[in-house]
Amino acid sequence: MPEGDVLVLIPARMASSRLPGKALAEIAGKPMIVHMLALAERAALGPVAVATDSREVAAVVEAAGGRAVMTRAEHASGSDRIHEAMRMLDSDGRASVVINLQGDMPTLKPPDLRAVSAPLADPAVDIATIATEIRDEAGRSNPHMVKVVGSRVAPERLRALYFTRATAPWGEGPLYHHHGLYAYRRAALERFVTLPPSPLEQRERLEQLRALEAGMRIDVTIIDAEPLDVNTAEDLDRVRAVFASQVGRKC
Repeated sequence: MPEGDVLVLIPARMASSRLPGKALAEIAGKPMIVHMLALAERAALGPVAVATDSREVAAVVEAAGGRAVMTRAEHASGSDRIHEAMRMLDSDGRASVVINLQGDMPTLKPPDLRAVSAPLADPAVDIATIATEIRDEAGRSNPHMVKVVGSRVAPERLRALYFTRATAPWGEGPLYHHHGLYAYRRAALERFVTLPPSPLEQRERLEQLRALEAGMRIDVTIIDAEPLDVNTAEDLDRVRAVFASQVGRKC
């Protein structure tokens, strides 16, 4: 995509229900949000900013040389938060693609961040995201591991038919773990935030179902490496161990 076409936004808030203050949780000597900022900048997709309702987070980002945008505190989702930030940062509409990079995926690799927007080369696709194959039996039935059910449209690419916390689809074959990284066409994000919460979204507690129920197309790139999300103290310990092992290998 041409320079300036992609805007990378990282929503970050301090009021996480399961791990309050996680945006500033220390990992290998740096706050997690600083790791996310560095990851986005290494991917070199376009301008990067953190969208937050916390002045503490904004101060940390700016001290690290990044850009922070103060957004309203009452947003129901990261999509709403990045939409507000997009309107402030890109009021002239130069960015046609907006990437919602969650602020709690510090082991994501830059090539996998770049891969998320690949399906948008197809003009029929509204939103793109990523998934990995579930390789452990426990993950297949874990409700916190969201599954995407889709039809294969190209090598390592699915058209999403449904997202669920259940074990699906039934029968023999791979299951795919969906990760909350999204690339929106600008028009798709503008439309998405105007839609009311949908019945299946409310039932599964998965906002991407709102887009599917509204007839929007979501395609999924299958990546190899499983990025670790930080939602609990246990997740944070796992990520710290990963970073510690990487430092050990460099020594």
